[in-house]
Amino acid sequence: MTGPWDVVVIGAGIVGLATARELQRRDPARRVLVVDRESRVAAHQSSHSSGVLHAGIYYPPGSLKARACVRGRELLERFCDEHAIAHERCGKLVVALDAGERTRLDELERRAIANGVPGLRRLEGPGAIAEVEPYATGVAALHSPMTGIVDFAAVAGVLAEQLREHGGELRLGFAVQRLDRSGGVVRVSGPAGTVQARRVVACAGLWSDRLAVADGAPADPRIVPFRGGYLRLRPSASGLVRGLIYPVPDPALPFLGVHLTRTIGGELWLGPTALLVGRRDGYRLRGAWRPGGGELRATLGWPGTGRVLARWWRTGAHELATALAPGRLVREAARYVPALGRDDVDHGPHPAGIRAQAVARDGALVDDFVVHETGSGVHVRNAPSPAATSSLALAELIADRVDAADR
Repeated sequence: MTGPWDVVVIGAGIVGLATARELQRRDPARRVLVVDRESRVAAHQSSHSSGVLHAGIYYPPGSLKARACVRGRELLERFCDEHAIAHERCGKLVVALDAGERTRLDELERRAIANGVPGLRRLEGPGAIAEVEPYATGVAALHSPMTGIVDFAAVAGVLAEQLREHGGELRLGFAVQRLDRSGGVVRVSGPAGTVQARRVVACAGLWSDRLAVADGAPADPRIVPFRGGYLRLRPSASGLVRGLIYPVPDPALPFLGVHLTRTIGGELWLGPTALLVGRRDGYRLRGAWRPGGGELRATLGWPGTGRVLARWWRTGAHELATALAPGRLVREAARYVPALGRDDVDHGPHPAGIRAQAVARDGALVDDFVVHETGSGVHVRNAPSPAATSSLALAELIADRVDAADR
């Protein structure tokens, strides 16, 4: 093509591809290019999760997460139906084990009702819990029948196909290092070359903060990577769980705790851990703190990282011990499903992902989606779970901002 692209989307994960699709749907004449540093789409967070379609239980009413998750699940289910992508409403239990957790469960129920989570009901006592999950135990639970599972990488693959079919272009192996504005055009540059655009949308996940700062956005917040490791259970253990079983999360942390998750591929996963690591691609535990490319220095050099470590050192020590000793992970899950044992763990390789968690300079773990605008673009600064569930709704919001800037 001649001349600049109308929009260059940086990041071929599910949010970036959904945004490109939404921009094309609104204006078929709009020229859209998606670039990504990796050799395949959905190479990071989009393909390294358990694939849960969240219903919107956890998030503070009125927050962007709450609004985008509830609408996003509806849109994504419809998209999967239209394109024959396998998904299932398997349902979720959030289980309280004692009176203290029951109080936190009350708050979750309040949030879920305020967020309009469909079909939610309260279960009281072990008998009511066993009617939904026969092997689970607890004093009370919330049952969300609309919570589901899907393969987000498969969704991203269809989005990429649609991008090409409707005239867009996808360039893989195109790492972006610089954004330079001049004369109403942005030069998007990296080792593979330079493209020009009138607008840039950065959905760069683990590298989102670097691109935002390169385009004039504030340095705060910074992405700090957290490794989430799962255990894959043997097929013989699959009968222990019908759907999804979650604990009541710690309200002070943006993580949901160790849970049992069925995948759309028929596996049963246990996890994840939430271990702060030094590398944004530290999927293997052995190399997660290995120096390379200045990442470890940058992570430790951010003031917020030190404050997180100082405040949450006990939690961090627990997560490290759990990551190094799989039996601890099993024991945590067995509090909710007592029949689960160490022998139920498969001996093969286990899944792991890296969560791109935004951390503020003061050490706060940012718990909502964060989107910044610059003179030339829109930057998604914090989009951890439930971003995949929310992807089509987030795409609407981002496209709204692009359209407003073009008026």
